[in-house]
Amino acid sequence: MIIFNEVSKRYPNSYQALQGISFHLKRGELAFLTGHSGAGKTTLLRLIALLERNVGGQILINGQNINRLSNRHIPYLRRRIGMTFQDHHLLFDRTVFDNVALPLVVVGCGHKEIRRRVRAALDKVGLLNKEKSYPITLSGGQQQRVGIARAVVNKPPIILADEPTGNLDPALAKEIMNLFLQFNQVGVTVLIASHALGLIKSIGHRTLILQQGNLVGDTYPIK
Repeated sequence: MIIFNEVSKRYPNSYQALQGISFHLKRGELAFLTGHSGAGKTTLLRLIALLERNVGGQILINGQNINRLSNRHIPYLRRRIGMTFQDHHLLFDRTVFDNVALPLVVVGCGHKEIRRRVRAALDKVGLLNKEKSYPITLSGGQQQRVGIARAVVNKPPIILADEPTGNLDPALAKEIMNLFLQFNQVGVTVLIASHALGLIKSIGHRTLILQQGNLVGDTYPIK
């Protein structure tokens, strides 16, 4: 599903964010991506969604070499990827419903289909009763759930999550991680960048470890 083959990323200021990264994430697999601040976790996720372009190596998504995608084809790739961010990236002048509906509006879904999908996504994250609320009135955990609902409303086969529990207390963090586990259980491929080592260990899934832009570990839980 996601293959990195000797992938590198260098920024214009000569900062080497990633160096020779290789791994294969299978269809329907869930894995964590961890490492110190600045290790390259966010950059790696952004390369998958083509928010950034790598300067070396190859990235394949479902067999397609995304290095060869022209800019006009990038939106079609992103429709197959749901991405959540630590700071949510919500529109605070729009309701919860409108925030979650945005990916469906972009692809031209009809009003009836949008209502059905948005409410199903909000129900999945436990926020159906908040559809008319504005993000500013929600807690940090609820805002994160809105971001997750928006990421999954288009039923993407891949979910990327960048520090989804970074600002949450341990109980809320566990609830958010459980949502990703539920999506994975129905066949969605999930890659989560996180500093929450204790929580990652308790969940017990594959963990990719970055250090100064290098992949220094690829561990599996002991069965």
